[in-house]
Amino acid sequence: MPPEHLTPGILDTMTTSGTRAAHRPSRKQWVIDAATELFATQPPDEVTVADIAARAEMTSAAVYYHFSSKDQVLAEGMRVFAAALREQLQALTQTHEPGSDIGAAITSLLAWLGEHRSAATVFFVSSAGMSQDAEALRQESRTELLDELVRLIRKARGPVSDAEAAVIGLGLLALLETAAISQVRGDDVYRSLGHRSFVREVGNLAERIADPAT
Repeated sequence: MPPEHLTPGILDTMTTSGTRAAHRPSRKQWVIDAATELFATQPPDEVTVADIAARAEMTSAAVYYHFSSKDQVLAEGMRVFAAALREQLQALTQTHEPGSDIGAAITSLLAWLGEHRSAATVFFVSSAGMSQDAEALRQESRTELLDELVRLIRKARGPVSDAEAAVIGLGLLALLETAAISQVRGDDVYRSLGHRSFVREVGNLAERIADPAT
């Protein structure tokens, strides 16, 4: 049985529909879930395989059966999260009404990140500078997200040059990353505005970035 204190498996919860898969998470997924919760609240370099095993209610040997090191667990958790984030943005792009405001799509993505706070914290905050693999994975994810944001921009704005779409995409990506970090950290800006005002201002700023004339 999976440990009751663990949240539902990342693979189960990080879907575009928001529904859990019918199958139960594998023991490998339990390891990722346990590690994600620990990495989100403690510096990853202070977390040990024994800590992860205890959190997942397994032995260290069971963890090593699935992963060669805690760095591999970290990388796999980040990879799963990055894929789910990309799929969520793809779904938002697919359902976006041509010519409609882009702010709602960005705030929807921010809301999804808030629903996956532990994994978002690890991806955007805790793992920063941890390893070359983590940085390479984050950069790969940024490139994929930028490509998808450009598609969203073209759907929302209509005809736009490649250069303009790329610059707008970079602006939206920077806004999304900054807002995600502010939200998961609960920093001074987030707390002073409050959640609703914070999300509203992010949406308004996304609109201004996407169409400065508005």
